[in-house]
Amino acid sequence: MKEKVILAYSGGLDTTVTIPWLKENFDYEVVCVCIDCGQESELDGLDERAKSCGAEKLYVLDVTDEFADEYIVPCVQAHAVYENKYLLGTSMARPLIAKKLVEIARKEGAAAICHGATGKGNDQIRFELGIKALAPDLKIIAAWRNEKWTMQSREDEIAYAREKGITLPFSADNSYSRDRNLWHISHEGLELEDPGNEPNFDHLLVLGTTPEKAPDEGEYVTMHFEKGVPTSVNGKEMKVSDIIRELNRLGGKHGIGIVDIVENRVVGMKSRGVYETPGGTILYEAHQQLEELILDRETTKMKLDMGNLFAQIVYEGKWFTPLREAVQAFIESTQQYVTGDVKFKLYKGNIIKAGETSPYSLYNESIASFTTGDLYDHRDAEGFINLFGLSSKVRGMKRQELEKAGN
Repeated sequence: MKEKVILAYSGGLDTTVTIPWLKENFDYEVVCVCIDCGQESELDGLDERAKSCGAEKLYVLDVTDEFADEYIVPCVQAHAVYENKYLLGTSMARPLIAKKLVEIARKEGAAAICHGATGKGNDQIRFELGIKALAPDLKIIAAWRNEKWTMQSREDEIAYAREKGITLPFSADNSYSRDRNLWHISHEGLELEDPGNEPNFDHLLVLGTTPEKAPDEGEYVTMHFEKGVPTSVNGKEMKVSDIIRELNRLGGKHGIGIVDIVENRVVGMKSRGVYETPGGTILYEAHQQLEELILDRETTKMKLDMGNLFAQIVYEGKWFTPLREAVQAFIESTQQYVTGDVKFKLYKGNIIKAGETSPYSLYNESIASFTTGDLYDHRDAEGFINLFGLSSKVRGMKRQELEKAGN
């Protein structure tokens, strides 16, 4: 019997032509695996397409809820944002995809896993680090880095498919390179390849509209969280994946979550992309809005640092590491009391606070108000300032002393 290879199959042109390429160059039996993280209509017709290109079978695994609960929620709780803008939409899905590829490889008794990520991007790192961590014995075939892969463009891939007698629903016309899941959709290519160009939003946007074209009236939204996990929107209880879908609808309508960024890839180059993350942007903001009431100053400060570290770990594909587990454990410990309600208004790209409440709020009106009360005497600040500023005063005294001495 032939050895089997598991192909991470998206249904796009790259992975579709990879099927006959694998059969021709490695004589493998090809088993395609499509991991559904919320791609929606992009999955239509995949089974027929994969088998017509020579795949023995196709698995389509719906992991949307696992993606939301076990990968998205930790990133929200950490407020993990890469380079202050990117909400990790592609990054957070890749370790789950790698995990499922390994599971099917074990089920099928496969000898290898193949992916179609290019040699310039981040995804090759994320896929391969995940596979190496979970199944170090499996061979990894990176088609675009393989010496037997000679195709360098969409035109080359389409010509190869025609040579093999494969009819594809793809053309050589120019289009954006996109990645979509429950959390976001990314756009690269065309005018975006030149950072000097303004994005053609009318042509580009999929999940929403620009703030200029959003409704002229704002819309109020309320959310409830339990221990840092969202549980309802506008009074309706929902699982996390459905909450994200509802927030995507609301955010898209009001022009929320459109980010144009030039980011630093792991491999060292800069890349420019436009990300639509309407629901995610709202969820991050609502969660942080609630945390402001509950977390103390020192925990907040440390959590900011840990959130940045968590973002870097996820971006670099190091999900299956002791460091990720340790950082996530710290983050989860901070969420014990992050319970309460938040209200905000969506208006033309903005998320405007409209109030938050929590039974665990550390905000004490009798202390925070300008009125002197039993818990805080304005005169107490004098001794605090004297001690807090002691080092500054000593340094100032030393400078005066040196100036008088002519130094």
